[in-house]
Amino acid sequence: MEKPLDSRGRAEKPEAPRDYEELIRVIHERYDSMSKGYQSIALFLTQNPNDVAVRSVSALAERRGVHASNFVRFAQSLGYSGFKDLQELFQKRLSTAAPGFEARVKALEGELGAREDRSEYGFLRDLVVRDVASLRALLTDVAADDLARAAELLHRAEAIYLIGQLRSAPVVDLLRYVFTMLGKRCVLLDPSGGLATHMSRTMAKNDVLVAVSFRFYATEVVNVVENVAAGGISIIAITDSTLSPLAKSADVLFAVPEHEYTFSRSLAAPMCLAQALTVALAARLQNNAEDPRIPTVTGQ
Repeated sequence: MEKPLDSRGRAEKPEAPRDYEELIRVIHERYDSMSKGYQSIALFLTQNPNDVAVRSVSALAERRGVHASNFVRFAQSLGYSGFKDLQELFQKRLSTAAPGFEARVKALEGELGAREDRSEYGFLRDLVVRDVASLRALLTDVAADDLARAAELLHRAEAIYLIGQLRSAPVVDLLRYVFTMLGKRCVLLDPSGGLATHMSRTMAKNDVLVAVSFRFYATEVVNVVENVAAGGISIIAITDSTLSPLAKSADVLFAVPEHEYTFSRSLAAPMCLAQALTVALAARLQNNAEDPRIPTVTGQ
């Protein structure tokens, strides 16, 4: 897309977003037309707003694995004179925002005592601290209205279809188990045999798809979500960013940011969110918001 020219025939500088909310809106609007490098930076900025507010451009670039000049050029492409102008919006947001993930981690480490050993138990402790911080973040990252809307879609659905591959598979396996025990007709779009895409084509308008995917997004999951959305079928997505390829197709989007772990990326927060959806559905099916029950195989 060509940029408009000024009176001297030069490309006009775009008007820079004036606040954080406008910046995020502009990033979402332009994301698909960005280069892969700029998409990577955009994803990093939206997933780590508190770090962007307090760290130097050099530190941010090192963490992203690119040169600092890439961050500067990204800011200039949005109309800013440099990265500091863009960073000011993140700083203003941080002054009124709830404590971020890293702040929660540091607070928990203080509560549990500083870790000094590198033993196996020390690794466990590190993971527990980060998982507790991720779970606490759900209370600020997930909107109550989104949970209610998702539960209502699940309740009204004739059938619930589920898709999640690679490390997202345990989340949809849990959902299939509980939804089935609640008496909902449930179909897992299993990649085994290469039939997931074909199975998704049997979905009807009054069905709903629950899709789970995190970076690096499974290609088949992305394709199924786009095809289902084109058919006008409701989609509930659990993913890691509002810039995820699942986001644009979702009727209800749960963006659960992922944070860097030294080895494995935890499923604690997505699993907790999935359990919240199952309990919310149980409450609707049983008309019992006080004490919904989820049957088990052994309890039948």
